[in-house]
Amino acid sequence: VQLQASGGGLVQAGGSLRLSCAASGRSLGRYTMGWFRQAPGKEREFVSAIIWSGLKTDYANSVKGRFTISRDNAENTVYLQMNSLKPEDTAIYYCAANLYESGLRVASEYEYWGEGTQVTVSS
Repeated sequence: VQLQASGGGLVQAGGSLRLSCAASGRSLGRYTMGWFRQAPGKEREFVSAIIWSGLKTDYANSVKGRFTISRDNAENTVYLQMNSLKPEDTAIYYCAANLYESGLRVASEYEYWGEGTQVTVSS
């Protein structure tokens, strides 16, 4: 599976961005999909995940209520709608695919990773 994240950019605090993660090479239909982010000088951290059916989602406490993850299996794409952005959301955002429904928050559980997309939120 090849994953390509897009949609990042520069936005003012309070603004919104929608990230997309497009897959090729294999259907995402049976994969749990996750979003992680890494800020300069910090560890990569979990942001959100959605299981293959879309019936279960998970969010980091820091983004809960502001970010929404969704997926379109027919389009082989996963989305992360980010609203009410804060400067502390600034990071490179990565999408990843996990064949299982466990370990949603654990980066090492994800088999495939895309190149990141930069999100910068100015104050």
